[in-house]
Amino acid sequence: MSTTRQQLPLVGFCGMHVSRLIIGANPFGGFSHQSKQRDEEMLAYYTVARIRETWDRALAAGINTFVTNNESERVVKAVKEHLAAGTSMNWIAQVNCRLRPDMRQAIDEVVDAGCSALYFHGALVDTAYAEGDADTLVEWCRHARARGIPVGVAGHAPEAHLWVDALGIVDFHAVCFFNCGSLHEGKGEKFRLSDVARAVDALRRIDRPCIAYKIMGAGRIDARMALEYAFGSIKPTDLVNVGMHRGDDDAMVERNAAIVRSIVAAQRQGVPTP
Repeated sequence: MSTTRQQLPLVGFCGMHVSRLIIGANPFGGFSHQSKQRDEEMLAYYTVARIRETWDRALAAGINTFVTNNESERVVKAVKEHLAAGTSMNWIAQVNCRLRPDMRQAIDEVVDAGCSALYFHGALVDTAYAEGDADTLVEWCRHARARGIPVGVAGHAPEAHLWVDALGIVDFHAVCFFNCGSLHEGKGEKFRLSDVARAVDALRRIDRPCIAYKIMGAGRIDARMALEYAFGSIKPTDLVNVGMHRGDDDAMVERNAAIVRSIVAAQRQGVPTP
C-alpha cells in the first residue's frame, strides 16, 4: 500500500473544495444495516485510534472530506481529536437531536466543534415530509444559517427530497439510493433495486448539489459496479459518500479511491468506464 498523497477530482461544494468521493461513518458507529452480529464486528474493529487512522489514509488517497453523525460517542471523540490535531479534511456533520434537548443545541454543538457543513438526519426529514411539517425544517435551517454554516437534508424517499427542494430552504441534499427508511413500502430496512432509479431521477431534478449515499446498498452491491453506476448517473457537481469497513479489506479506502479516480478519468476522456 502506497502512502504517497494522491489527488482525487475536486468540485466546488457549498463554498468548499471537496473530493468527488467522501468517506462516511456508519461502520465506525456500528451501523451495518445488515445484522446485529455485523454491527458488533464493526464496533469491535473501529476504536477511536483506528477511525482516525482511516481518515489519515483517506486523505493520503485523495479523499478530503468525511461525514459523521453527532450521536456515536467514540465517533464524536475521534472527530474532536482529529480536528484538534489540525487535519486539513472537511467535516460534514449529520445532525440528530435524540440525545439533545432540541435541534438548536445539536446544531450549536457541531458548529462549535468545527464542522464545515451539516445536514439533518434522514429519518427526521422523512417524518417532516410525512406530516407536512415545513415550519420545523425552516426553523432548523434558519438557526444553522445564522451560525454561518451550509445546511442540507438527508432523506430516504425521493418524494421527501423533492418536497424540501420546492421549499427552497437548504443548500444541498444527501440522497439515499435506497428507500430503506420509514417511508418505504412495507416500512423498515428494505433494499430494493427498483428504488435506485427513482432516487437518481430525483437527484438529477434537484439543481442544488447533492451527496449520493448508500450506493452499495450497505454492502450488498459490488463496489466497482456501484461506483460506476453512481458516477455515471449523478450530476458533475455531486458527491458520493461511502462508508468503508477496513475489517473486511485493510486497503478498502485506497481501492475505492483508485476506482473513482479511474472512473472520473474515463468520463473526462469520453470513453466507457473500465
